[in-house]
Amino acid sequence: MLVEWLEHGESVDDELAAGLDELQAEVAAAEVKKMLGGEHDRSNAIVTIHPGAGGTESQDWAEMLLRMYLRWTERRGFKREVIDLQPGEDAGIKSATLTVTGEYAYGLLLAEAGVHRLVRISPFDQAARRHTSFASVYVWPELPEDVDLVVEDKDLRVDTYRSSGAGGQHVNVTDSAVRITHLPTGIVVSCQNERSQHRNRDAAMRVLKARLFDLKMKEQQARLEQLGGEKKDIAFGSQIRSYVLHPYQMVKDHRTKEQVGDINRVLDGDIDQFIKAYLMRKASGTLEQAAVDDE
Repeated sequence: MLVEWLEHGESVDDELAAGLDELQAEVAAAEVKKMLGGEHDRSNAIVTIHPGAGGTESQDWAEMLLRMYLRWTERRGFKREVIDLQPGEDAGIKSATLTVTGEYAYGLLLAEAGVHRLVRISPFDQAARRHTSFASVYVWPELPEDVDLVVEDKDLRVDTYRSSGAGGQHVNVTDSAVRITHLPTGIVVSCQNERSQHRNRDAAMRVLKARLFDLKMKEQQARLEQLGGEKKDIAFGSQIRSYVLHPYQMVKDHRTKEQVGDINRVLDGDIDQFIKAYLMRKASGTLEQAAVDDE
């Protein structure tokens, strides 16, 4: 009888602990959503990753970031699709574009836009020297159908080509991949994920419209800042975060000073701590200019 009572008590304690954990997670999620009040924060997101200078080193780092965001979307329960992937010559990627579908995907991922730096002993250097690699992350909202943005056919150059990849049944043997160049701005987008050329073109047009809308908003903001003498907290494309694997292990966000010692956990997609810190600083108006310490 006593054993049964003790076992029952332990199960109640476990249930209470699980309930408290769930409640804390719901409260944390509500706090984050409260800070996401921007016009497009609830939208789906389009994310593009590009390696910086440095060849294979940076291309490998860009692929590591792609994996980090794919794991993050999995943790969040978001639907994601890599619509364009350009593999590197020896390792890594030359570029990748993915769509992330889910409530507040854009508002959350906007915290990741900027330059990410990796410091490590290079796996590609026979002398095992320390290398610094860079990759840029760009984030745009996926626009709803009713957004007033006209893109004329005469302003587009559309090229088709054969999809690239590692081989196998999913690589097309026809020219179904699509590359669209917007001639007035020089913006180039591509999609090779679908077997259908028509579907690839539709996906590429969604990305193009998102980028054109973003460009339009940035131009308007620049004009307002010029008139008002307003200074932005963070310059576009500035370095936002460093991931250090050597001589010690640490991930540090230069805008919020948030840092974590377990870099493997972060690279495995656990980045909510950095996103929340960014949103809190942004909401309070205390974001700092990204400044890099000497690692």
